[in-house]
Amino acid sequence: MTLRVSGGANAYRLLDVGYSISLDRALDLLATSAPERVRPVRGEAAALQIQNPPVSVTLGGERLTLQGRAYDAEVAARIFDFGVVSLCLRVQAPPEIEWDAYAEFGSAVDADAVIPVLLEHHARRLFDRIAPAIERPNMAPVREDYVVFRLREVLGEDGSRLTSDALLQRVDVAPLVLNERRELSAKAKDELLHHRFSYYTDDLALLSWDNALVLDPANGATDVEYILEFANAQLLELRYYDAILDAEIPKLYDRIEAARGRTVWLFSRRFSNLLGEMQRLFADSTELVERVENSLKVTDDVYLARIYSAALEIFRGKEWRAGVDRKLTLVRETYEMLNAESQAWRAEALEVAIVLLIMAEIVMAFFR
Repeated sequence: MTLRVSGGANAYRLLDVGYSISLDRALDLLATSAPERVRPVRGEAAALQIQNPPVSVTLGGERLTLQGRAYDAEVAARIFDFGVVSLCLRVQAPPEIEWDAYAEFGSAVDADAVIPVLLEHHARRLFDRIAPAIERPNMAPVREDYVVFRLREVLGEDGSRLTSDALLQRVDVAPLVLNERRELSAKAKDELLHHRFSYYTDDLALLSWDNALVLDPANGATDVEYILEFANAQLLELRYYDAILDAEIPKLYDRIEAARGRTVWLFSRRFSNLLGEMQRLFADSTELVERVENSLKVTDDVYLARIYSAALEIFRGKEWRAGVDRKLTLVRETYEMLNAESQAWRAEALEVAIVLLIMAEIVMAFFR
């Protein structure tokens, strides 16, 4: 007899829907769906400072077919003030399923092609409902997908509840968390377990790039899932603005060359519109990235804070931020160069005007 599992799987899809969202206005627009603004409730959550808690709302049920079996699933959403909407489809595994069968169930959820379509459908419906609360509404093409394999308890052959340590000793979690079918090396397994966190003997958070295994006896969504969702939302925004800058910088260079090649009048300001657009791009990107990073702050190195920091490390948040900063530096330096060139052109034009005025005075004096 093998281990038996009680739990399910939660599939997330995160989207950028605008520059920012008024959460108070979103609450009013979603009033009929009983939205709420929640924070992590565990004692360790005191180490986390959330300036503007996101809005959580239940969107309804769906019928899902996995491995030839029908499942009832629930769809929920979390709305962040920095313009991100996170959709989550929660599906429960059969009760007290054996571990190997649960691993197959989790992999089926992770690989299912219908789930992203369902979440996309709910995202568009939610977007239409909260559009008045969104500044510069627009559904960007960037997506972030994540799956949490959510366990409430694992029972041994004698029916007793296993601790997290006992679970990791009894089963190989790599095929589930990493979606690998071949045997991993000992080093690869050690690297996976390096991102393993436990606070009590019966809880566990095991993180990877696009999946996580969470063991928690509490019913409903856990604080660990909340933190992982927050980290994914921040990652999405960094990826989104990195993509925007990737697209805009070549266009700026093309427009600079085009502006330099145009014939201009003496006092025309050929770079004025371009300088204004560059200033707006730099200001918007800088403000949004700072707002995203300041939306959740860690004050102490305790359980939830360590999970959050580890998630950002695994998601390569620092590298994405460094990439955005490099591109913003290019925009700023290009702006300064064009501004200096524009000022030099105006100074030269002023000198020409002064010379022309002096010559005009001389000519007029001659004829008088």
